[in-house]
Amino acid sequence: MRRAVCPGSFDPIHNGHLEVIARAASLFDEVIVAVSTNYAKKYRFSLDERLDMARETLASLRGIVVEPVGEGLLAEYCRNRGATAIVKGLRSSSDFDYELPMATMNRQLTGVETVFIPAEGHYLHLSSTLIKEVFSLGGDVSEFIPKSVLRRLRSGEPEKNPPGRG
Repeated sequence: MRRAVCPGSFDPIHNGHLEVIARAASLFDEVIVAVSTNYAKKYRFSLDERLDMARETLASLRGIVVEPVGEGLLAEYCRNRGATAIVKGLRSSSDFDYELPMATMNRQLTGVETVFIPAEGHYLHLSSTLIKEVFSLGGDVSEFIPKSVLRRLRSGEPEKNPPGRG
């Protein structure tokens, strides 16, 4: 079985992620969408919420497993899960410059290869950070994220004029 890992914090998962994951699913028998937590980052959604959104959004795709990465090195996680590849989506040359040293280190640590999938042109501008920022400033992000993500963003939205306030 050809198994790959597509890691990320997915806070939140957006259509650019989905497009890369779907393309990876056509290349591998199984793709593990490995939801990570970087304790230096501040997240809008908890790990459980991010896992739920990914599972709900990806349920219709064949060969997709969603699970938390947990502690430790991604290369070791891949080895423990029997994955021979890490899939990373690239939006720009700066993404490549950032990802290349990690890809080389992961290969040297455990032999896991990294497969870079260039994003489709209409997703090049998407990032979870940008989506959260645009949403928080009142922008319409509905065309960039799955409905389940939009629903969760809206449910966590503070009321504009709460009752009893002038």
